[in-house]
Amino acid sequence: MSKTSRKYIIIRAILLGLAVVAIAFFITRNLYHREEAKKDALRRIRERGYLIALTDQNTLNYFIYKGEPMGYQFVLLESFAKYLGVSLRIIASNNIAKLNYYLNYNAADLMALNLPITAEGRKYVRFSAPFMETRLVLVQRKVPESKNGESHLIKSMKEFPADTVYVRENPFLVSMYHMFYKQTGKRAILKELPDISQEELIRRVSTGGIRFAICQENVAMLYHRFYNNIDISVLAFPLFSYGWGLSHSSDSLRMQVDAWLEEIKKTGDLKQTYLDYFDNQRIAGFLKSDYFSVCGNRLSPYDDLIKKSSKQIMWDWRLVASLIYQESNFRAGQISSKSASGLMQLMPETAAKFGIDSVATPARQIEGGVKYLQYLDKQLPDEISNPVDRIYFVLASYNVGIGRVLAAREKAEKFGKNKNRWNGHVDYYLLHRSKKDPVAKPDSVDSYPIDYKTEGFVDDIVTRYYHYRNLIK
Repeated sequence: MSKTSRKYIIIRAILLGLAVVAIAFFITRNLYHREEAKKDALRRIRERGYLIALTDQNTLNYFIYKGEPMGYQFVLLESFAKYLGVSLRIIASNNIAKLNYYLNYNAADLMALNLPITAEGRKYVRFSAPFMETRLVLVQRKVPESKNGESHLIKSMKEFPADTVYVRENPFLVSMYHMFYKQTGKRAILKELPDISQEELIRRVSTGGIRFAICQENVAMLYHRFYNNIDISVLAFPLFSYGWGLSHSSDSLRMQVDAWLEEIKKTGDLKQTYLDYFDNQRIAGFLKSDYFSVCGNRLSPYDDLIKKSSKQIMWDWRLVASLIYQESNFRAGQISSKSASGLMQLMPETAAKFGIDSVATPARQIEGGVKYLQYLDKQLPDEISNPVDRIYFVLASYNVGIGRVLAAREKAEKFGKNKNRWNGHVDYYLLHRSKKDPVAKPDSVDSYPIDYKTEGFVDDIVTRYYHYRNLIK
């Protein structure tokens, strides 16, 4: 082989090698960026604009009372979402295995439950720093003593009979359930129930539906006040720490959760929120109310009227209900400092236009308010074709008047935004507008103070509507 041929082969081999290295480099870099995008949950949340959280629905964690979303986990989630500077969306279910499935398949960002921080649990999630501690207790019903004076209460695990103990199906508690089973001399028959709250287990023990259950002590202590015929003195599992669960690829989000948690521990907000729900005497009243989502399916005394009128505009009645709550908290006689009145807080001239006066019945008030929503919808240009954006425009117009909203559309267009989109487009130019000239050219946040009457109005109504959809069927 000539020197020229050998040189040619060597050069070709070098070039081929460099090509392979380059291809490998680009493939590796793309995979790395893809993995980084997958891992950076925090960036994903901020780009999306809202946090998606998982929790369960009961009288402690997440519920609606007289139109207002409440709950221990709900309040903490709102605080954390505010810390991140985003809004909040919640997926609620009493099936813990289902919630864990959603988390693992990136349908949500975190699981806001009192999950025991254990080695077994780390197979499923990455835990936040601990929030607090609790124990597991045996819940049993107090029954009258027998004729010979013997008590029917179990006082220790050694006394446990061959009987069924009902527990909430929860993959994070399996090892603790097994430890309880061994302590009873393997006489206990553990029966896991899916789609059930701890509160419901306690209620069933109290009413005699079941004999034994296992629940977290802090939950059992709360309901012990209302179901005073139950005993929770027998320990089923000793003290353990609990926290929130995040996916294994959410390091950035976990660090934010831990930083926020440290902050609310220092300020005392965590302790206060805990006391507001786990030491709340008002829950007894909630349980007796027709407007408590855990016991019923109503928001207000006017639900049927709202459902009937909402058909005129083809909106989900719960969206109209959220608007009414925003305006009047479902108080028919409400009168504002600017003379807006009634359930839907119509100004006198608007009320008169739609046949409403000071003595109008709640049915007429709602009917008139919905007609006004319909009127505003007809005034908006047809080019606002996205139905969700159109609802946002109607709600904003209801609040500040359609003239201001149309002017904000013009200004948004002047500065290169989409005048037919609400979030991040027209809403910005409505909130940061000149009082004298709503279409003024300078695009400066500092120059034009925020209109606090408008800020949050649309978002508050829509966010509350999502909670209504979760909990009011």
